[in-house]
Amino acid sequence: MIKTKAFSAASAVTAAILWIGCSALVAVLPEAMWKMTAQMLHVELSEVSWAMDWSGFFSGLLSWSVLAALAGALLALVYNQLSGPDA
Repeated sequence: MIKTKAFSAASAVTAAILWIGCSALVAVLPEAMWKMTAQMLHVELSEVSWAMDWSGFFSGLLSWSVLAALAGALLALVYNQLSGPDA
């Protein structure tokens, strides 16, 4: 059985760490990160540029952390339901 609150919190913290790391890479290596993003999405992004400011950083941090917490809670709930009482 997975502890839903703990797993949800761990998911939120992990998402926050990944967001901060990704944002730091965008700040330090914008060109390399832009090329990697274009390759990952299979699109041509030469006409577009980054729009990262502090409000975007914090709103993204909050949004991704909350979404990860909700996804973690749902994942734990589904896992606990599927594993049943005999697991």
